[in-house]
Amino acid sequence: MSPAARSRARRRSAGLLLYRTPAHKSTVLEVLLVHPGGPLWAKKDLGAWSIPKGEYDDDEDPLAAARREFMEELGSPPPAQDGAEPIALGEIRQRSGKRVSAWALAGDFDVSRTASNTFSMEWPPRSGRAHEFPEVDRAEWFRIAEARRRINPAQAELLDRLVQALTA
Repeated sequence: MSPAARSRARRRSAGLLLYRTPAHKSTVLEVLLVHPGGPLWAKKDLGAWSIPKGEYDDDEDPLAAARREFMEELGSPPPAQDGAEPIALGEIRQRSGKRVSAWALAGDFDVSRTASNTFSMEWPPRSGRAHEFPEVDRAEWFRIAEARRRINPAQAELLDRLVQALTA
């Protein structure tokens, strides 16, 4: 395995899939997804959305990392669970080789309060000028069928696992 392939294989992220069943739509399951910020993602929609997630180190607990990343990407901590345990959704591997471990939490989040951390990148390319961009430019609630269309294709498995866990 090449050094680059080894590096990709070690990249791991952890995330939370927040879900709700709105009271006014008692049988409709919705999930919260985020859209990546920055100019490279500005015109991409289908297949570009994700669960709130981020990379973590070997010495960090993945669930703690998932909670931290939720806070960093959305600007608020995940909803309190009142003693309920998160639903472990397992791990998926994205096309890039990154492994993503995920947990589902029931709760609500006001997407109008999204306040993401930022990252810096040279833009336009080779211009020598660095700009700050939000890591997440928006968050939205989607019904499962629409979420499958919008989410990174590898992460769609997490939606299926959530539905299976909730109907078991």
